[in-house]
Amino acid sequence: MFNQLRKKWGVNGWQFILIFTTFAFGGSLCAKAGSAILSTLLTDKNWLYWILYVPLITLLWPACVLLISIPLGQFKFFINYLKRIWQRMSGK
Repeated sequence: MFNQLRKKWGVNGWQFILIFTTFAFGGSLCAKAGSAILSTLLTDKNWLYWILYVPLITLLWPACVLLISIPLGQFKFFINYLKRIWQRMSGK
């Protein structure tokens, strides 16, 4: 499965590790940031917190992944990846 992804993305083994690391750190940063933002706005984690949390992290995720991709040297890959996702979501 990993070899298929690596070939599909056209990257070598080291880049593949950096890409997966970026996904992991970006997702973690997104979850922490979303939780911190909502914790400042809401006092407890009730139903409203969880209803707002999912759309918030969905919107934060691209920015977090791009931010993490810069020091790991994978910005070009992720900007193209996000463009492809946006094109598929928008129907273009």
